[in-house]
Amino acid sequence: MSHKKSPCMKKLLPISWLLPAIIVLCSGCIKDKVSRTYKIMRPVYADKAVVYNNVKSGPVEELSKPGKIFIRGNYLYINEVDKGIHIYDNSDPVNPRAISFIKIPGNLDVAVSGHYLYADMYTDLLTIDIANPLDAKVVDSNFNVFPERNYGNGWIADQNTIIVDWIIKDTTVTDEPDYGYGYGFYAPNICTSCLLAPQASGGDSKANYVPGISGSMARFVVVNNYLYAVNNSSLLVYDITDASNPEKVNEQFSGWSIETIYPFNNNLFIGSSSGMFIYSIDQPASPDQKGNFNHASACDPVISDGDYAYVTLRSGTACQGYTNQLDVVDVSDLMSPHLVKSYQMTNPHGLAKDGNTLFICDGEDGVKVYDATDVNDIKLVSHINGINAFDAIPWADRLIVSGEDGLHQYDYSDVQNIRSLSTIHISGK
Repeated sequence: MSHKKSPCMKKLLPISWLLPAIIVLCSGCIKDKVSRTYKIMRPVYADKAVVYNNVKSGPVEELSKPGKIFIRGNYLYINEVDKGIHIYDNSDPVNPRAISFIKIPGNLDVAVSGHYLYADMYTDLLTIDIANPLDAKVVDSNFNVFPERNYGNGWIADQNTIIVDWIIKDTTVTDEPDYGYGYGFYAPNICTSCLLAPQASGGDSKANYVPGISGSMARFVVVNNYLYAVNNSSLLVYDITDASNPEKVNEQFSGWSIETIYPFNNNLFIGSSSGMFIYSIDQPASPDQKGNFNHASACDPVISDGDYAYVTLRSGTACQGYTNQLDVVDVSDLMSPHLVKSYQMTNPHGLAKDGNTLFICDGEDGVKVYDATDVNDIKLVSHINGINAFDAIPWADRLIVSGEDGLHQYDYSDVQNIRSLSTIHISGK
């Protein structure tokens, strides 16, 4: 019996040369295959007019991907990233009760003034009447307030349609090496906001009433009769004397990669990926830039107590740089802010302050609670472990924390013995 020899094995070589020879001579006989797995995203479009008509109170939905949070009165508003806003009756923080869900495609932010709720829908700013939370409805809209929000991944709808959902599936393909790079779009990596902190309350008593509170990662805030919003490069001012009909009265360039806005007294503290800008709103319709503070390139929520600004710098997929720290900045002279001290952190997101107590959501390292009486020597007094913390609001000895696994409420009347009150778990957890 005769055997045909493979064309790649025609020559007999010494044993020491056998393996290299096989590799070299057979390289043309074998085609390597490479498997790659991609997330393919297919947009689901709807007529824009229909979408607007459907922005209203609907049945309660399970919390799935909590984002920014806002509290006012006995109500708790929780952003469901890119989906809408959950409304909870939080009069009993031990037992928060879901009331309704407002579907808003592309929603990331929320603020409330009186009985009007302001929310973004991709590029637009909506005004929603929530006098009756069970019968919320759109009463006004401002277009192209956030022009950078082109659905987050390159898909652009026409002027008459809007993306209301995504069909996302994993697809594995096998091909030869170096053949192309994509078979779809990756899901956008969204920094789901960071810790929230109190705004100036106008002297409201903490005992029975919670004023409107947003915080360090907000992109629009309400101060008296004005709504201030930031997009990627500009500060916009809306007169809301008629809260149902915001009117744009000013827009000014503020820099690039603007991320957040935080009000305290008559000043606005604006965070960007490279620094902090301070604006006076003594003339509320015409903010006046007073000073700025530059820092390493990173995500940077910022708050202030008037004398000092507290800035957390964070690295990560959606944030540039490699810095993870807290910067304390002296802002007693608005024209010349300067660094007091930096403190190393794990991966800080947002922050908030109540009196001398400073709360920092340090990502997977939980919530860290500091005594900040001496800014040159802030001391850790408590540490809430076991949650991946993004956002928080402290008010009247109660801390509300948005985390990867849901929304938590704590009693911090004794900061060294913080007590859990309740948790709203995300679906499936």
